[in-house]
Amino acid sequence: MKFNSFEEIHCWQKSRGIALIINKEFKYCKDFSFKDQIHRASVSIMNNIAEGFERKGNKEFKKFLYIAKGSCAEVRSMIYLAKDLNYINERVYQDILNRSIVISKMLSGLIKTI
Repeated sequence: MKFNSFEEIHCWQKSRGIALIINKEFKYCKDFSFKDQIHRASVSIMNNIAEGFERKGNKEFKKFLYIAKGSCAEVRSMIYLAKDLNYINERVYQDILNRSIVISKMLSGLIKTI
């Protein structure tokens, strides 16, 4: 696959979407450290895809994709906790969980093509 910019990468687009959803859903969360951590993890997914792409070397790009995959797992882990702590309802939980799984699989697929 050949991309001219990171914005063309589908998993970057999806990760941008999950970051926006997390920002919206946790906007009024009073657990500020939790809110900050999940927000930073979600933004880290898209930023690591972008940063790795701009490095222009496949080895570097792959390294940053693995970091993005780790951040995606962090989001998924925190979503379980958010549900356990009743910070989010079942619908939001399922939506973010499913999106994070899709993004993780997309990242794995992209890593295999590099």
